Amino acid sequence: MVASLHEIFPAAGAGSPGPVNTSYLDPFLETLGREALRQVQLKKLQLMLGPVLAGNAFYRSKLRAAGLSRAEELRTLDDLRRLPFTTKRELSADQTGTPPYGTNLTFPREKYTRIHQTSGTTGEPLRWLDTEESWNWWARCWATVYKAAGVTDRDRIFFAFSFGPFIGFWSGYQGAQHIGALAVPGGGMSSYQRAKAILDHDISVLVCTPSYALHLMEVAEQEGITLTDSSVNITIQAGEPGASVPGTKERIENAWGARCYDHAGATEVGAWGFECQAQAGIHVNEGEFICEIIDPATGEPAQEGELVMTNLGRTGMPIIRYRTGDRVRAHPADCECGRTYLRLDGGVIGRIDDVVIVRGVNVFPSAVENIVRRFPEVGEFAVDVHRRKELDEMEIRIEVRGGAPEQLAAAVAQELRAGIGIRAKVEPVPFGTLPRFDLKARRFTDHRG
Repeated sequence: MVASLHEIFPAAGAGSPGPVNTSYLDPFLETLGREALRQVQLKKLQLMLGPVLAGNAFYRSKLRAAGLSRAEELRTLDDLRRLPFTTKRELSADQTGTPPYGTNLTFPREKYTRIHQTSGTTGEPLRWLDTEESWNWWARCWATVYKAAGVTDRDRIFFAFSFGPFIGFWSGYQGAQHIGALAVPGGGMSSYQRAKAILDHDISVLVCTPSYALHLMEVAEQEGITLTDSSVNITIQAGEPGASVPGTKERIENAWGARCYDHAGATEVGAWGFECQAQAGIHVNEGEFICEIIDPATGEPAQEGELVMTNLGRTGMPIIRYRTGDRVRAHPADCECGRTYLRLDGGVIGRIDDVVIVRGVNVFPSAVENIVRRFPEVGEFAVDVHRRKELDEMEIRIEVRGGAPEQLAAAVAQELRAGIGIRAKVEPVPFGTLPRFDLKARRFTDHRG
């Protein structure tokens, strides 16, 4: 399909790469003029909707209720707004009502070759199936992530995760093969074994969550392994938004002596976001996804709000106008990397429902993390919000390495008050006493019900 699109939309409208040395998976699409890109997206959407309307009971019902019976009835991308949103609650109810996979299946079950599920951090896990075609699409999406970060077929990529049902790093592994890089699995290993394997295999690229990159640093220090002496020069962080938090990104880069790149995606959506070598926000892979940003209260278009995604290459189990629950902010300027894809300032800012209101102040977990991570003496941290005597209180436990823990706690508390306008009780605890996380970190607990 890509070749035919290139014939339909010749190179007119393509930009040229800027001064940053950036690699592209598809220079044509990634530098295409905005209007031509919208035409490519529309054509891909129509090609996907044909079989979906014919064979997918879940979306056939939703789309026909909105007055869409044929793909050609979507004549412009603006017509997409005629279609209803899809929510995670709908998908969960569909799988509960028609177990185990629901009715969002375009083809007979024997056509599917992969099964994965969400982490379940915000409810019951969703099970998701992929055909061979859509699994190859996943690989292309991850190949875009790698190319944007400067990863090539000469690299050796280490995947520091368990290879369970979580899709993120399985698809990353497939993407490594797509670009011809050496993929080294780290499943079934202790953190010490992983740190040692990174040296033994002369690893040049590390893929894991931001939290685990920091934990692996701690384990290596305890075992006398100097990670900055390794060949790792690129880390790609996924699974949680920490790598776009400046304090966390800086700590990872200092610990590894490498450039840290953020990546965003979701099991039910796909690998939709990547950071280029300009490192000025996350690009949406608009060659494979249609992105909308809406006011979460009204559903109307907005510059900052909830991310809504439609994927364009996962016909077997698609997502159309899916409310992700991620809070994002569109960047108004073009990127110096030369891509014309939409850029999100600060990546995924947080979850729409993650904001914690304490004494009238909106507190985003990422804002707290950014401040805490500025202090290199702090290891892990945990945040608890309580209501005592009708007053909200935020308590933060910080692991402290080195002396003067009380003074450090006072300094963190002062920075929190200056940075987010809230007085928090900060308590130092011994190093190594708070939980570590291989996948999504859970540092915030609201005890107010």
